[in-house]
Amino acid sequence: MKKNEFILLILLCCFCIRPVYSQHQQQPGQKGYMVPVCVYEGDTIPSITLRTVYVYPKMKFKNKKQERYYWKIVRDVKKTLPIAKEVKRAVIETYEYLETLPDKKSREKHIKLVEKGLKEQYTPRMKKLTFSQGKLLIKLINRECNQSSYQLVKAFMGPFKAGFYQTFAALFGASLKKEYHPEDEDKLVERVIILVENGQL
Repeated sequence: MKKNEFILLILLCCFCIRPVYSQHQQQPGQKGYMVPVCVYEGDTIPSITLRTVYVYPKMKFKNKKQERYYWKIVRDVKKTLPIAKEVKRAVIETYEYLETLPDKKSREKHIKLVEKGLKEQYTPRMKKLTFSQGKLLIKLINRECNQSSYQLVKAFMGPFKAGFYQTFAALFGASLKKEYHPEDEDKLVERVIILVENGQL
């Protein structure tokens, strides 16, 4: 028996020995989970979508320094990726809300409130980031929002503030225009992100 067929057989057996779930409303005291079903040739079959499992070659490190660098990326991604995802949600919500406002004045007023709220919410968290985590966050925002941090600031707060924040970042050797390149310089970071998002790391 081929290896793939054997794995498929094991998975099928695992599903077969799970408790049988009723299509009707679960009664109090019953154990189990309600799952979607499909009907095939008169048989009702549980339909469960398994998450994708990503398989990468095992990491090979030339030395301890390289290994420490890898685990530093893992730590930095776990700390900054949630923030980048929050920024994405905030951008989407702000954009959608701005579309409902009647005029430029009310939109500008809302943008100021959003800016104030973001500063209050994120300034304490930003202060806890290291310099390398800050630079990584800029890249991850680009990954999540498909726009650079500079473009986002420019779109919502105007070119003057975007230029100001870019100049401020440049004083510390960073750039809000930095982009994320998963196929090139950020290949290792992308691998870590995929594994972290999938709960494999």
